[in-house]
Amino acid sequence: MTSELTSQEAARGALRAGLPLDDGRHEEVAMTANHIHSVIGTLRELDFGDTPPASSYRAGQGNADAAV
Repeated sequence: MTSELTSQEAARGALRAGLPLDDGRHEEVAMTANHIHSVIGTLRELDFGDTPPASSYRAGQGNADAAV
C-alpha cells in the first residue's frame, strides 16, 4: 500500500509540473489526489471478466418491447 500524499509533496509535485499552488491550496490538492488514488485502487480490484468493451455497445438497439 502506498502512503498518502502530504500537502508538501503536493506542492512540490505541482511546482515540478509547472503549476505552482497558492499556499492555501496545498492541503486541498493533497486530499483530492489521495481520494482519486483510492478510487483508482478500488477500480483496479474489480473483475470485469466477461464485460464486453464499450466499443461493442450500440445505443438505441435495445429491446423495444421491454416493459418499463
